[in-house]
Amino acid sequence: MTSWQKFWNSVVGAALMSSALASGWNVNITTSAGLLNPGSVSVTVPVNINGTTYTPPVSVTGLATPPSITFLTQLSNPPITVGDGTTFTTGSFNASYTLSGKGLNGFRFIVSGFVWGRGQVAWSKTVTDAVGNVLYNASGSFAGSGMGGSDGSFLLDVFVPLGGTFTVLNVSESYTLTLNGASAPGTDTASLLLVEQDWVPEPASLLALGVGLGGLLLRRRRLK
Repeated sequence: MTSWQKFWNSVVGAALMSSALASGWNVNITTSAGLLNPGSVSVTVPVNINGTTYTPPVSVTGLATPPSITFLTQLSNPPITVGDGTTFTTGSFNASYTLSGKGLNGFRFIVSGFVWGRGQVAWSKTVTDAVGNVLYNASGSFAGSGMGGSDGSFLLDVFVPLGGTFTVLNVSESYTLTLNGASAPGTDTASLLLVEQDWVPEPASLLALGVGLGGLLLRRRRLK
């Protein structure tokens, strides 16, 4: 076996070790539901977990990669939209879930939607640890031109560090859609397109891979 083959086998081994260290996340979706008014129309919103779409409630265990969770608010029947040709003037979407298993220390938070005229989407999100300590608590809103904002698509895309590594996390979030007195159907619109969170694992796995590759590179130089 050549020195290059030995080096490549070592790299593959380090990658497999890193993959093993990063396995074992569990996701339990307890709520993913909307309500549209007038009519009190209840909606179940599908959720995509690491590339597979489920109808909640659902539990997925033993994920080999960190959880990526997307609430598909435009794939429900009807979609989470008020105005825009519908008869709905207010609506809501609520989600709650628990993560457990391997440690996590942050997440990328994405909210996408559309507002027009007097349409508005308000949101709030809370993350707590296993004993109820609040790790993240934030809120905000997006409004059309009739409410002092701007018409069109909106996107929130932020990374949220949790200030530590946690093996149990509880997440709850809520979204309220309203036309602020405008009639429906009409051009005024508030639409929630999707809500996504891509979780980041504890740094130990990345550190193990970095140390392993660093050592292999040093070894490769010595073999030359």
